[in-house]
Amino acid sequence: MEQNNRTKELETRDIAQLLWIYALPAVISQIISSIYNIADRIFIGQGVGALAIAGLAITMPIMNIIHAFGSLIGVGSAARMSIILGRKDYDWAENILGNSTLLTFLLGIPIMVLGYIFMDDILMMFGATEGSLRYAREYMVVILPGMFLTTLSLNLTGLIRATGYPSRSMWIMVIGAVLNMILDPVFIFLLDWGIAGAAWATTISMSVTAILSIWHFVSPSSFIRYKKHEWTPHLYIFRNILLIGMSPFLMNVAASGVVALMNSQLIKYGGDLAVGAYGIANTFGSLLVMFIIGVCQGMQPIAGYSYGAQRFERLKEVYTLTMKVNVLCGLVGTLLVFFVPRYLVAAFTSDPDLLNIGEVAIRYLVIMFPFIGFTITNSQFFMSIDKPWVAIVTGLSRQVLFLAPMCYILPSVFTAVGWNGLTGVWSSATICDVLGSVLAASLLYYNRKVFSVG
Repeated sequence: MEQNNRTKELETRDIAQLLWIYALPAVISQIISSIYNIADRIFIGQGVGALAIAGLAITMPIMNIIHAFGSLIGVGSAARMSIILGRKDYDWAENILGNSTLLTFLLGIPIMVLGYIFMDDILMMFGATEGSLRYAREYMVVILPGMFLTTLSLNLTGLIRATGYPSRSMWIMVIGAVLNMILDPVFIFLLDWGIAGAAWATTISMSVTAILSIWHFVSPSSFIRYKKHEWTPHLYIFRNILLIGMSPFLMNVAASGVVALMNSQLIKYGGDLAVGAYGIANTFGSLLVMFIIGVCQGMQPIAGYSYGAQRFERLKEVYTLTMKVNVLCGLVGTLLVFFVPRYLVAAFTSDPDLLNIGEVAIRYLVIMFPFIGFTITNSQFFMSIDKPWVAIVTGLSRQVLFLAPMCYILPSVFTAVGWNGLTGVWSSATICDVLGSVLAASLLYYNRKVFSVG
């Protein structure tokens, strides 16, 4: 039977081979998503103008929050699905599929409706001016249904990967991304639809992705499929999905808040160039984080299934291998910013002043990336095995517990002793990377029994 083939390899195949099979498509999906987001900005900048780019920038925090809701449902349902498959309860797995889809509609439609009702107020709250408001509104009117479809797609492609189809999950995402990049120039340049053209390109692409994802779970080729019984709401399933998914949701929301805090401190101690340098360092850092998250997404079905099946030796093996890969990735980032930081910054700017500040910023923000790899892997691991509170504390420790207060305290301390306040801002990120990993290691040690008992 198909279900035996799909679950048997999670139980018997070599862990290194499994991690490669599951992680590579996830990493590619992460990179492709990043590329077409960048392409969107390039096409709008070239085809519409500077104010349109400003309007698009205003919508980014809003879309990040909506994306966070996608993570809330998608990560939670995929993690729960893997554990239940490990227990070989296929009827309950189908209940998770139906209930997670139902939950997407229950959360997504009200958010979309509220977005339309309060659109101007929300855009003004995020910094829209008279010049940029028109473009931001024009984009949001079209993109809101697209963001709902993005949430649905994130949920379903995660479930496709969790049920044993990592390559299919990747190809569905790739098809949507490539279609978006094809439609962007057609709508913006050929049809002259302006910024709305970019929104239509994304909405249509996400519609195709959602349809392909739904088709997978309708098709007889999938052993977990949509069935009538699974649409009955189960509050227990809703609670588990939301509780497990709360960690990435809060991390996304906290990240937006921390960026705002850092920017205010950077403007105070370093001006606009410091904010630009932070943006460059963050862009490079996000590429490393995408790789780390992709590897963790590959780990998740293996870890969740092993935990559900009580195969604790395989659980420990996949955790150890994932940790080695992600810490090594962080070490590569550390070596690059240690030896060639200026070349990395020069990929984004040729301004000599920004190059000088950016070279310092990227060293402070990326030098401790092995610690970040360690922390992210632990947070994602505990999500995978239904330990949401450990995942939440681990995931939020660096940003909320340490970085938020320290980016205010440390620059003042540096200034008081006659040092550069801007260096205090950069140093706060470096120190928090270490503190976050220490807390993550402590929580891992405290919960070490997960590798031996259920």
